Amino acid sequence: MTKTKAKEIIGNFARARVMVVGDLMLDRYLWGDVDRISPEAPVPVVRVTKETENPGGAANVAASVRALGAKVALMGVVGDDSFAAVFKRKLAGFGIKSTWLVKDPKRPTTVKTRIVAHSQQVVRIDRESSREIGRPVVNELLGQIKKEMAEVDGIIISDYGKGTVTYDLLSELISIGKSAGKFIAVDPKEIHFRNYRDVSVITPNHHEAGFVSGRRITSDKILDEVGRELLGSLNLESLLITRGEKGMSLFEKDGVRTDIPAEARTVYDVTGAGDTVIAALTVARLSAASMKEAAFIANVAAGLAVARFGTARITREDLRERLLDH
Repeated sequence: MTKTKAKEIIGNFARARVMVVGDLMLDRYLWGDVDRISPEAPVPVVRVTKETENPGGAANVAASVRALGAKVALMGVVGDDSFAAVFKRKLAGFGIKSTWLVKDPKRPTTVKTRIVAHSQQVVRIDRESSREIGRPVVNELLGQIKKEMAEVDGIIISDYGKGTVTYDLLSELISIGKSAGKFIAVDPKEIHFRNYRDVSVITPNHHEAGFVSGRRITSDKILDEVGRELLGSLNLESLLITRGEKGMSLFEKDGVRTDIPAEARTVYDVTGAGDTVIAALTVARLSAASMKEAAFIANVAAGLAVARFGTARITREDLRERLLDH
């Protein structure tokens, strides 16, 4: 891809309008130091010096879309609790409206608390319910989705397996999106994998793709077979398998496979890298990029993200500097 084309695509980011649907989380970080072991048990004592909170899960995808300069409508479910209020405040800080969020008093807001000392994660504490949302909540969420569908160009389904992306929601959402001619991208979870049919692209990592196919991807031949099998069996327009240090492989319906080598950067933290990939891929695709160009841009964004500690959000300026100034 030429610098002229990259400049054109990035210049279009602000025009893209993306709907993000999926499992919402609040990521909490307790930062501190360790200088002794507890006398009560053989565990480190963390002296907390700072606390931070950020949108996580599908909300991190939405924040990543916003960081790229695109418009976003976030759809999902929160509990009726104090963490929901914190979550909405954090969304506002990223310029994301909580207008379309559905409250379910029968489940807690999902919160993942990470305790970090000396740049190392010591423990993670999860507060969540993974049971599927009930039909009344599905209907309310679908109502919000239908209201906003005409205002967006594409949809990202961010499935973390926490109960929001049910079969009913997924099948109706895909049907509505396809009928409206929208680009539909899915960041998948293994348990729902075979339900992501007829979408524009899914973005599994190589472990997920191999698991669903019943084969470990240990060679280029197996990768090719798995990619083509999933592409055909799910009737996908394209499939992007992320491969860690080996980069990404894009399979398209016309039979072409494109391998994109990983960016030559030190991997510091892979937290949220998948969110970065699907956000950048979708925004680029909605900004006049071909699938190959969008995958290339997503790969560059992922390389920037893993070189940072914590859940990193890559901005349009980050990409512009990387693609145009080097």
